[in-house]
Amino acid sequence: MAMTPRERVTAAMNKENLDRPPVAIFTQSATLGQMDALGAAWPDAHKNPDLMATLAAGTIECFDMEGARTAFCLTAESERFGLTVAVDKKDAAPMIKDHSYHFDCMNGVYDDLAEKLMPVDEFLAGGRPAVVIKSCELLKANKVKGVKKWDSEKYPIVAGNTGVFTICGNLCDTENMIFGMMMAEEEVKKWTAAMTPYVKAYTQALIDAGADVVQCSEPSGSTDMLSPDMFETAAGKACREALGSTKGGLGNILHICGDTTPILDQMVTVCKGISIEEKVDSYKAVEMVGDKTVLVGNVGSVRPLYQGTAAETKEGVLKSIKAGFNIISSGCGIAPATPNENMQMMSDTVKSYSA
Repeated sequence: MAMTPRERVTAAMNKENLDRPPVAIFTQSATLGQMDALGAAWPDAHKNPDLMATLAAGTIECFDMEGARTAFCLTAESERFGLTVAVDKKDAAPMIKDHSYHFDCMNGVYDDLAEKLMPVDEFLAGGRPAVVIKSCELLKANKVKGVKKWDSEKYPIVAGNTGVFTICGNLCDTENMIFGMMMAEEEVKKWTAAMTPYVKAYTQALIDAGADVVQCSEPSGSTDMLSPDMFETAAGKACREALGSTKGGLGNILHICGDTTPILDQMVTVCKGISIEEKVDSYKAVEMVGDKTVLVGNVGSVRPLYQGTAAETKEGVLKSIKAGFNIISSGCGIAPATPNENMQMMSDTVKSYSA
């Protein structure tokens, strides 16, 4: 008897033997094609839980993939903490417009972040974090409008949130946090310690609301921004506390952009799985950490998925499969204008694969 997508993703998260890996977008999953087909589009789908739940299931309804991914940006938490965020485009993700918290290494001016933040319960109860939580509840309860295929007994729910170091950088401008790692490491530690309870509580709230997996994106922890020896202090410790001690679900996934080869051994200590880009060689990743973690990825979200052909997409997907990735997904967030045919080719290639 054929496995359901939920059973297949569960087996993959537990690193059990499978005839093929599941295919599901664990990163940002919404495309213009899905928005138009479902009548659930940005910017409203960032702010309305019903539209968010519908669009989350879009890759299932439109491309027959094997999981729903809810939350489509990395600004919801920062907006909740008072930043101005432009949530106004159908074809582009929300953009942060100010950095109103102070972390100034040059002048030695640092906000006491722990004093400035609202209580954790208040953070979870409002703004767009509450919208994402509600979307998980709707998906779990099968109260999803306009998606005939959706069934939470059959498909898993993946929710996205943002890593501790990245949120801190959003609040004060990421460049200031990077300088902080070189000039004021103890101040960085104070900020990440203050932010960790919020990410941990948000992660748990998403699981409690129905998410099977939380994929936490920590792009500011990338080796494009930090030297590998800074990773543990800047991001690793906080992410481990936020993601590694939650209860329920299938386990969480840490996503970091760029060539994370130098920090793979550190990433795998954070939580159950890691999501990585095509900048990391698929075979090298499996060789280095394939026995230590659940590997998610690493089909290029820009090329081949956005800019490439269907044939190039098939080639990229097959590379990740043959290398031994446990779950086939895009290496980073899907570009909204990604062609339908490439998304469909990704799904079809995995489902037709036989070793």
